[in-house]
Amino acid sequence: MRCVKALQLTLAVVKPDAVAHPLILEALHQKILENFIIVRKKDLMWRTEDSEKFYAEHAGRFFYQRLVEFMSRIVDIQYIYSVESAKREISFFFPEFNADEWMSREEPRFRLGLTEYDEERQIHTLQDTC
Repeated sequence: MRCVKALQLTLAVVKPDAVAHPLILEALHQKILENFIIVRKKDLMWRTEDSEKFYAEHAGRFFYQRLVEFMSRIVDIQYIYSVESAKREISFFFPEFNADEWMSREEPRFRLGLTEYDEERQIHTLQDTC
């Protein structure tokens, strides 16, 4: 995958109903691979407190409690969408990830297509150029 324009970071959150169905999850993963480069991935069991914190901006709205309960299950998180929202949401799920550092150090090599897909980890990694 070769790109002239700088890559952007965005976040994909695969919600619990898709994670619960392996065939749907695999089809979704393949669709993501066709269109995006995955630079980080994690599966996690979200606690109610995590959902409440992440969706705090919706507190008090009629759907808030249902959203919190629905999301307080296993979710599949991948980097792959609004720049400001993505940075905030990415740092929520991947606090160890420094987006600015990634953009300056790794993005140019990802953009040039110097990546390979790691089946086991289900992410793209930089090729060893030795």
